[in-house]
Amino acid sequence: MGTAESTKRKLKSDNASAAQREPHSCTSMADHKDNIDDFKVQTAKHPNMGPAPLRPHSEQSRDRASKRLSTESNGTSEGGSSTPVEVTALEESFRRFAIHGDTRATGKEMHGKNWSKLCKDCGVIDGKNVTLTDVDIVFSKVKKKSSRTIVFDEFKVALGELARKKYKEKPGEEAEAEVFKLIEGKGPIIAGVTRAVASPTVSRLTDTTKFTGSHKERFDDTGRGKGKAGRVDIVDTSGYVSGYKHQGSYEKKVTKPTVGKPM
Repeated sequence: MGTAESTKRKLKSDNASAAQREPHSCTSMADHKDNIDDFKVQTAKHPNMGPAPLRPHSEQSRDRASKRLSTESNGTSEGGSSTPVEVTALEESFRRFAIHGDTRATGKEMHGKNWSKLCKDCGVIDGKNVTLTDVDIVFSKVKKKSSRTIVFDEFKVALGELARKKYKEKPGEEAEAEVFKLIEGKGPIIAGVTRAVASPTVSRLTDTTKFTGSHKERFDDTGRGKGKAGRVDIVDTSGYVSGYKHQGSYEKKVTKPTVGKPM
């Protein structure tokens, strides 16, 4: 009897627990259904919603550089905000060249290599009044002795030095203004990125006229491949020795028809 009563009590407790769990399970299923309905509504409103298409690495690099420049120009960090700082067109060009070729650059300092590229791309170097040597000398003159870079203020001083060399007939301020116009709004010129480089090694491997040995026999005088004849030695079974030039002449004489003679 005791065993039967304990079994009945256990069944009652299990039924009570199941009854308590049923509302929770029903609630979770209802929430899940509501979420699905909301997703369907959002999809209907925005049918083109989806992951952004992949873009080339070069475009991603330009976007990162632009974002870095805009962050520096506004005087803000990526996680905070501050008072925007107005940047002139000349300083914007300085920053564009300063970060060229260096993903870790901040745009506040410029190396000598980028300084030379700026003067070349913007037309400051003319080969007469201003040469590449003049550009290097001015860079070494304006930078600090213990530094390998120049800041924007030193950059303007260097441009003033070159302006007096380039426009000798104009006063100092007018000459500087002319040089500033050459640079304002400009950016690094990236040319010849996808162009194939003519290497002597590659030329040696692809020029069939320079091939030797068995490789030379695989191509004709125009560089066109001979096919199987250039890869396999075909045995001549005609019976003539190599170098004989009158092959087939005897057959022509024998088969030549006789004129005026009876058969």
